[in-house]
Amino acid sequence: MLYTGTGDDGKTKLFNCDQQRVSKSSEVPEALGALDELNAFLGLVKIKAAGEPRIALAIREIQENLFIIQAEVAGAGKKIGEDAIIGVEKLIGEIEKEIPPITGFSIAGGTELSALLDVARTLARRAERALIAAKDAKAVTLSSGTLAYMNRLSSLLFALARIANHLAGVPEENPRY
Repeated sequence: MLYTGTGDDGKTKLFNCDQQRVSKSSEVPEALGALDELNAFLGLVKIKAAGEPRIALAIREIQENLFIIQAEVAGAGKKIGEDAIIGVEKLIGEIEKEIPPITGFSIAGGTELSALLDVARTLARRAERALIAAKDAKAVTLSSGTLAYMNRLSSLLFALARIANHLAGVPEENPRY
């Protein structure tokens, strides 16, 4: 069944707890919701990246890692490994070798794929803030790997947005302020 009706009162049960119910607006459901929103949006980005297999594969890997982070937040005993962080850093480094150096802030857009990746970047930052809020409220304990991965993720999505424009031959635009 796709619904239980048990959350009609605005409360939900967390994984691996003794039937304790918490408000759906509390820190842990907020963090899980932000991660879910990011992961769902990345599904759309992955479809739009079908013509760029390297980007689509990177998005698929990010989605897998987000599931691990969601499981950790929910209390399932899963954790992001150091290899995931190294993989993100390696991919960012490879992309940086292909694209022009950053000369300032850039205006989001250029190509549809780049614009979608920029939206995903902002969703990743929001998810990171929600995770930190849950951690600071002592509602969850997060591994250092999860915190590092989430910190790197927005940088990776920015790098992917930049390479999407670069591969399409679309130059970056800087604000004129």
